[in-house]
Amino acid sequence: MSTLTAAAEAPRTAPPARPPYRVTVRRVLASEWAKFWTLRSTWITLALGLLFLVAFGLIAATRYKTMFGTPRMDRDFARATAVSLSLFGTNFAQLALGVLGVLATAGEYSTGMIRSTLAAVPRRLPVLWAKAAVLGLVALVVGTVGAFAAFLAGSGIVSGTPAALGLSHAGVVRSLLGAGLYLGLVGVIGTALGALLRSVAGGISVLVAGLMLVPGLVSLLPGSWQDDVSPYLPSHAGESMFALTRDTTTLSPGAGLLVFLGWSAFALAGAAYRLVRSDA
Repeated sequence: MSTLTAAAEAPRTAPPARPPYRVTVRRVLASEWAKFWTLRSTWITLALGLLFLVAFGLIAATRYKTMFGTPRMDRDFARATAVSLSLFGTNFAQLALGVLGVLATAGEYSTGMIRSTLAAVPRRLPVLWAKAAVLGLVALVVGTVGAFAAFLAGSGIVSGTPAALGLSHAGVVRSLLGAGLYLGLVGVIGTALGALLRSVAGGISVLVAGLMLVPGLVSLLPGSWQDDVSPYLPSHAGESMFALTRDTTTLSPGAGLLVFLGWSAFALAGAAYRLVRSDA
């Protein structure tokens, strides 16, 4: 009897404490990286962006080669260089990479997955920064690889013409890197628009309007107004980042980069404000 009592009164050993789960920047980035690559839309839009950038660049270079020395050659087209021809597809690639950014954030709101994401990261803002970093980095790499591939192939096509240039020519490498950086920032802006509007259709509409429709509307303004407004539009500021030459109506590459960074920061600030202030 005393033996049973002693055994009953013996202290129980508590189970080992489970280490607390900590939300760190590395873990949030790893989570967003994993989610990004598991989506089928990621592979499709990245492939389209790379295809647009390279294919349209090769088409422009081929058209220049076939029209060179003929009366059909347009005067503005005759002043083209291997850089401008190879980067002709940038306007199309920016749509694919910008749409990818919108899908990465607005897509979670449409499926309801954002609730699980914010439950795991209660502070919310690290989610936005991680998504923007992942999208920006991937779009930067794809854009840079596509720009160099299009240039190397296009410069071979226009070899022997006045448009021919090599990587050793002044400003060529800077232009190609600028095109990649521009596309990376477009991906960041798309991510911010998706988080701000929480709608895939709305985010894509604003993206297309800001990059393509607004410049066309500004061209309807009086000439003096165009000179004051046009260089600071997102698309025109971005184009100055990878332009090989500039005139008095365009910004320098450095100024264009600063302006486009300002637009990117403005979009991210709006997305951060709504993410913190509004419920998922």
